[in-house]
Amino acid sequence: MVDSIKARITEQPGRDAGEIMLYALSTCVWCRKTKKLLLELGVAFKYIDLDLLDGPERGPAQYELEKWNPACSFPTLVINGNCIIGFKEEAIREALAQDG
Repeated sequence: MVDSIKARITEQPGRDAGEIMLYALSTCVWCRKTKKLLLELGVAFKYIDLDLLDGPERGPAQYELEKWNPACSFPTLVINGNCIIGFKEEAIREALAQDG
């Protein structure tokens, strides 16, 4: 992750299920559902709401997102190097069950 946006990443505590990063929008219902599911599952994860970033922060964050999802759609969830695009509850549960 680029140093210039590390301070804008929110970390949620929980059980260690590996590296979990969520690229989201604060206004996206599917992004909120993804955050809620991760909280319900009790896993530690990081997230960043790209729409809340200012000019110089937005570019590097967008670049990080594009590495995983060139279409830049939301939510984009990366679990231990595997990318899940969109709210796919079953795929998220499966990915986290393998790590638990």
